[in-house]
Amino acid sequence: MKEIIIYTDGSSRGNPGPGGYGTVMLYKQHRKELAEGFRKTTNNRMELLAVIKGLEAIKEPGWNVLIYSDSKYVVDAVEKKWLFDWEKKYFKGKKNEDLWIKFLHEYRKHHVRFQWVRGHDGNKENERCDVLATGAADGKDLKPDHGYEAYERAGME
Repeated sequence: MKEIIIYTDGSSRGNPGPGGYGTVMLYKQHRKELAEGFRKTTNNRMELLAVIKGLEAIKEPGWNVLIYSDSKYVVDAVEKKWLFDWEKKYFKGKKNEDLWIKFLHEYRKHHVRFQWVRGHDGNKENERCDVLATGAADGKDLKPDHGYEAYERAGME
């Protein structure tokens, strides 16, 4: 079975503030980098979006996917099975429901495992994701994070 490795990172300049994600995908000799910036968001949203964008970029279902992330929020939610309890309770009282629902849609297409890595600890690909994420957050013409802005308008953030 084919395996792809994905490294991810998210960044927010202020929390909330301008933010971005960075994703590095590795398969055999192939490499793909993804990054995007948003005008107002949170660090946790960008950490989760980095994973979603990596999974969305896989063109066919059924892959073994190993995701390296420095986000305890994302890794623990999945690996400790909290996310699946949140889903059963319709995400009541949980933030980022919109992104968790997108994540689950993509997650269920593949065989996904997570590995937590310490951020800013010399891991080459994690460091590259950080550069991509912070560069995207610092970019011009940042897109709206509609999910965050809807939460904010509803007074949920």
